[in-house]
Amino acid sequence: MTVPSEAGAATTAVREGYHLDAKALDRWMKDHVEDFAGPLTIEQFQGGQSNPTYKLTTPKRCYVLRRKPPGQLLKGAHAVDREAKVLMALGEAGFPVARVYALCTDETVIGTWFYVMAMIEGRIFWDATMPGMSPDARAAHFDAMNDTIATLHSIDFEAIGLGDYGRAGNYFERQIARWSKQYVEDAEAGRDPNMDRLVDWLPRNIPAGDETSIVHGDFRCDNMIFHPTEPRILAVLDWELSTLGHPGADFAYHAMMFRMPPHIVAGLGGADIFALGIPSEHEYLSAYCARRGLASMPNYDFYIAFNFFRLAAIFHGIKGRVLRGTASSSQARERVAVLPELMAIAWDQAKRAGGSG
Repeated sequence: MTVPSEAGAATTAVREGYHLDAKALDRWMKDHVEDFAGPLTIEQFQGGQSNPTYKLTTPKRCYVLRRKPPGQLLKGAHAVDREAKVLMALGEAGFPVARVYALCTDETVIGTWFYVMAMIEGRIFWDATMPGMSPDARAAHFDAMNDTIATLHSIDFEAIGLGDYGRAGNYFERQIARWSKQYVEDAEAGRDPNMDRLVDWLPRNIPAGDETSIVHGDFRCDNMIFHPTEPRILAVLDWELSTLGHPGADFAYHAMMFRMPPHIVAGLGGADIFALGIPSEHEYLSAYCARRGLASMPNYDFYIAFNFFRLAAIFHGIKGRVLRGTASSSQARERVAVLPELMAIAWDQAKRAGGSG
């Protein structure tokens, strides 16, 4: 059985503070979800640092519900309506995503906005080395990821109704400003000298040139459901951070796995990728460029540095929610524990891209 990306592989009873009104949800689903029939059993996935995620079980099938977390939220965060919008548009375009049955923006039903989508059976790899595979099979799975992100970045977003899904142009300027502001203003989560250096260095070193595509924002192996036996992606999950943005930045976030210690998020740091059958970082980048018709990606190291900064800013936000008591994941404190290390790695990437200070 597979679960959404932010969830652990198992479910538990719904945690304190995250209970749903089962009767109200049952009534809503009868009115809005095609072919729904109860009775309804609700469990919560163990993970979910951002949007609490639930497994809904009925005699006929299982569903997944994602909702905004309760409590005070940062403006613009936890936009489950945006997640539902991009999933529906991409599904219509034939891109591998879970089917969205319905979105609810009536807070009187369960207390927050939410949407219900299909639960897809397959495999999720929490370890980027994909243990237990032959080198050839592993190479094929990596090629499937490479092909899927290249396909995403090649979709005509205007043609599928996502022309208003974000702003075209100045992606790095806007993103660096957004995450810097969130980092600086979350006083409860504190400051870090490496992050302070990045807040100063990144906006002064944005490379020239721009390109716009749909970007996922969190494209990792553990955010994909693979076919049970084939090197094929059935669904890309967790679109909370998706927008219109720079495809090179989105690819670099995905390729961070080559430089990421595995105890932070799914990464290949320290792994013997040659023995495993995994392409080198350069080979993986070259394959993506070939699929996109690009000769090269000259600003790749800057894109990597930006993405480590962005991930550190996200973890910093998790720290703030932990301190305020609104974090929705049992794993949130683990994110907080590795935050200083992640911030240091982020500055190291900036130095690799020419940063100093």
